[in-house]
Amino acid sequence: MRILLVEDDHLIGTMVRLNLETDGYAVTWHRNGEAAISTFAADRFDLLVLDIGLPGKSGIEVARATRKLGVGTPILMLTARDDVDSKVAALDGGADDYLCKPFSMPELLARVRALIRRSQGSLEVPTDQIVLVGGAAVDAQRHVVRARNGEEADLSDKELSLLLLLARNPGKVLTRADILEEVWGMDASPTERTIDNFVVKIRRWVEGEPDHPKHVITVRGWGYRYDP
Repeated sequence: MRILLVEDDHLIGTMVRLNLETDGYAVTWHRNGEAAISTFAADRFDLLVLDIGLPGKSGIEVARATRKLGVGTPILMLTARDDVDSKVAALDGGADDYLCKPFSMPELLARVRALIRRSQGSLEVPTDQIVLVGGAAVDAQRHVVRARNGEEADLSDKELSLLLLLARNPGKVLTRADILEEVWGMDASPTERTIDNFVVKIRRWVEGEPDHPKHVITVRGWGYRYDP
C-alpha cells in the first residue's frame, strides 16, 4: 500500500511517516501542495494524508485539484481547526475523513486502515463471476470452488467470503483483525487460530504444494498476503 503524505511541519511529518512505514506502508512525503499535486498526477497511491495548513496551496486546494483528476483515492485531512466550518470545508473539498491535531498515532493508523479497507472493498466481485484465486476457480454464485486438481468442493459462507476478500486485495497484507472484521463481522468472536485453520483449508484448493504456498503467504506477526 502506497501513501502520499503532505505535511509541512517537520516533527509531525517525521512521526507520521515513521509510524506509517512501521505499519507496513510505503510513504512519499512532500511539504508543499504544488509538489504533491505533481506527484499525485504522475503516480498511483492508495491514500492521501493531507494537512490543511500548507504553504502556497492549502490542503483543501490540493484535495480539489486531485479530485479534478478523476481519481477516487481516499483522502484523510489533518487539521488544527476543530470548528464545524473547517470540517465541512475539508469534506466538501474532497476529503473522506479528517483528524484534528493533536492526534494519537494509533487513531491515525486506525483511520488509515479503515479508509484503505473501504476503498479496496468497494472493488466488489460480481456474484455471477468465476473468480480465480491462485490455481482455483471460485464460483461465487454457486458457492463452489474448483481446486487445482480439478476436484470441486462446496463453500461455506465464511470460506467464500475469505476467498473473495483475498481476490480483491492482491498484494495487500491483511491482518488477522482485518480478516475477522471483514469475514466474521459481528458474529460470535472466533480466535485467530480459527483464521489459521481456514487458511490451511483454502491452501489445499489454491496451492500446488499447500505446505509451500506461493499464493496465500503468511506474513509473520501480521496476517496473510495474497499473491496471484
